[in-house]
Amino acid sequence: MTDIKISSEPIDVQACITWAMLPEAGGIDVFIGTVRNMTKGKKVVRLEFEAYETMALKEMNKIAEDICAKWPVHKILIHHRTGALEVGAIPVIIVVSAAHRAVAFDACRYAIDTLKGTVPIWKKEVFEDGESWVAAHP
Repeated sequence: MTDIKISSEPIDVQACITWAMLPEAGGIDVFIGTVRNMTKGKKVVRLEFEAYETMALKEMNKIAEDICAKWPVHKILIHHRTGALEVGAIPVIIVVSAAHRAVAFDACRYAIDTLKGTVPIWKKEVFEDGESWVAAHP
């Protein structure tokens, strides 16, 4: 079972975790990406995310399908935000539940690492002295 979403609305971390909970899930792994205050020694004011939403959702669903083919997981949630996000905001969350923790860990790591490389989401880093477009997950 999957829950894949791109939205400009804030991510409700507890609701995401609760969705993945099952009596048969002995492990739930959660990755939460946050907007940090510094990049390469420069103070970050905010990040701005844009997505080619149709293609991004297709790629995110493919990640979930790949996970289901490789590991015996119960649930996979991948949510990513778009728009302007201040320092401390959450642009991405991935939650994986499985019977065993090792499976949940491995599948969650695969999800974020693959998302970084394949999903068409871009971010603009806005600094005190300028801005720069980069891949959503360098």
